[in-house]
Amino acid sequence: MEKSVFLKRLERDLIKKDRSALWSPFTKAVRDYSLINEGDRVAVCISGGKDSFLLAKLIQELQCHGPIDFEAIYLSMDPGYAKRNRELIEKNASLLDIPVTFFSSDIFENVDVIEKNPCYICARMRRGYLYSRAKAMGANKIALGHHFDDVIETILMGMLYGGQFQTMMPKLRSNNFEGMELIRPLYYVREDDIKKWRDSNDLEFLRCACRFTERNDNEEDPMDSKRLETKKIIRELKKTNPYIEKNIFKSAQNVNLKTVLAYKSDGVKHFFTDDY
Repeated sequence: MEKSVFLKRLERDLIKKDRSALWSPFTKAVRDYSLINEGDRVAVCISGGKDSFLLAKLIQELQCHGPIDFEAIYLSMDPGYAKRNRELIEKNASLLDIPVTFFSSDIFENVDVIEKNPCYICARMRRGYLYSRAKAMGANKIALGHHFDDVIETILMGMLYGGQFQTMMPKLRSNNFEGMELIRPLYYVREDDIKKWRDSNDLEFLRCACRFTERNDNEEDPMDSKRLETKKIIRELKKTNPYIEKNIFKSAQNVNLKTVLAYKSDGVKHFFTDDY
């Protein structure tokens, strides 16, 4: 199939065929949380995976068919990818007609020597680089490809492994880059639907491409991570309760502060006994 024919079909399907699974939850999140507003300049961050490339296409379609007048730029940071991984990102950007601006960093080199929580440190460093480059290019927001499943997994992971209740927010003001905001427009989009979009279009994207996962030969299970364990827990719970995922998500919207032992606000911990 010619590239132009493939691209027109893919873009049409996002609005029509994939409307209920992808386009509608995407635009609903944008509306519900006021993620993109008039005059915004949004830096869409392309990691090379299925989520960020889908986000980029949805943002493009929103510019074409949505009621909001905004600008979008597409950023991809190369933190030290193997040559084949960088080439795959470039190939997909060309195939999907996404005008990606690439820039390099030495994050993998620095994180490679860290033994404790390397993934956490890597993610923090990546975000800092992206904020910095996006701001230098005149953007006031960066858009990341986290989806619904990332949100509920974060809630459960915090409870089971961190001893805390928190969620992945749909938008967040940066503490270190004044005037910058992080947004997550795929907040309502399910990971299974992203996989169906990928597979129905015969697309191949990067999985996690850091040096740690490249050392592992199992493509489906690159690391014995807490997130993978949490995915398995949710999958098992869903066998007996089909509403488990929605209920986990809703739990972050139905917190009754009168029935919790303590909560934090602006770094200050408040106990229920303070005003009992």
